[in-house]
Amino acid sequence: MSGATPGAGDATKGLPPEQLPPTTGAPQPTTEVPDPPRSNVFIKELLRGSAVTTILAIVLALIVGGILIAITNEDVQKASGYFFARPTDTLAAAWNAVYNGYEALFRGAIFNARGADFAAQIRPLTNTLGFAAPLIAAGLGVALAFRVGLFNIGARGQMLIGVAVAALLTFSLDLPLWLHLPVTLLAGIAGGALWGAIAGLIKARTGAHEVILTIMLNYIAYYLLLWMIRTPGLLQKPGTNQALGSPTPESAQFPTLLGPQFPLLDVGFVIVIIATLFVWWLLERSSLGLRMRAVGENPHAARAAGISVQRIYVYAMLFAGGLAGLAGMNQLQGAVTTGVTETIDAGIGFDAITVALLGRSRAWGTFAAGILFGALKAGSFSMQAQDIPVDIVLVVQSLVVLFIAAPPLLRTVFFLPKSDAEKAAKARAKAAKKAVTA
Repeated sequence: MSGATPGAGDATKGLPPEQLPPTTGAPQPTTEVPDPPRSNVFIKELLRGSAVTTILAIVLALIVGGILIAITNEDVQKASGYFFARPTDTLAAAWNAVYNGYEALFRGAIFNARGADFAAQIRPLTNTLGFAAPLIAAGLGVALAFRVGLFNIGARGQMLIGVAVAALLTFSLDLPLWLHLPVTLLAGIAGGALWGAIAGLIKARTGAHEVILTIMLNYIAYYLLLWMIRTPGLLQKPGTNQALGSPTPESAQFPTLLGPQFPLLDVGFVIVIIATLFVWWLLERSSLGLRMRAVGENPHAARAAGISVQRIYVYAMLFAGGLAGLAGMNQLQGAVTTGVTETIDAGIGFDAITVALLGRSRAWGTFAAGILFGALKAGSFSMQAQDIPVDIVLVVQSLVVLFIAAPPLLRTVFFLPKSDAEKAAKARAKAAKKAVTA
């Protein structure tokens, strides 16, 4: 053995260096993974973005809505009775039902090619903008509160109190148009702002949850307005004993923007655009907006940074209530001028929550979502003429919110890349499962 050649029994003798096993303590060769192409990164981030998610949510909601339209159509139901004998009849009937339904929606909301003249053809678009104005205003109020971490579902009560204050204080005034209109508008905004500030102040002082507060304030506002329009000398219309308030004076009504042939589009829409600009500047460019966003992200960290969280809560609900009051003024001074009723809000206060969610609580996102929902509302009347239940439109609205609120569901349906948060959550779940089974 003493004459054996050193390393004769070594299996690694003669191997190239890259195939030799690692030596303890020696630096290990690393294989560098090249960065993915910029185009791939851009596409992945685009597919993860909120804009794509919102568009796909609308598309998926329209697809499900189309299925519901086909199922509820009488011709489809008759043809489905002999589906296996002649399946093309059922498919053709379903296609006609869905096409006619969405064509009627487009014709009633965007452009009516069957109109006698150009004014009649574009009137649906002006109706959409008119219906959208109060939705946008109330949605901005809900969205602003969302950014501060508050769930304001009291837009209805804030609208009703804005209407009550404006009618009670300004309807009896004998003023010219240029003065009566802004006075009524400001009174309504102030009424809504004060009603919203009540919820903000109680939350700031006592810590009570804003959802409970705003729900209760909705009831109080509803019955308070109902009492006012049933009481002579307050808001009840003279010469009647019914629950109907006085009509809006002509000098306090919003003038139309494009003339009497477009009655639903008035100055209120311009005011809503100004309000959208204001909310965008307030949240994105002002120092107060910075503090609001800080409180919305983490109130404890904001308090540690010296921000008065209680004061921000009051400010947020003050602005939110004022925007809801503006929505009420769009109803009182524009859409409903024949007399104040307890249902003058027309459900806009609750639809505003949907609009704010769809708009991702951003000013211009809420504006676009309000336009979309205004189009759905304007087009629903044409859909009814096609014997399509108006509830289908409500189902589409609800589905949009459902899909917007569940991004993982959308990513699963359309095979979109998962977000970093979802990947991290999946990794944590896998690690926890391994720890349990170990």
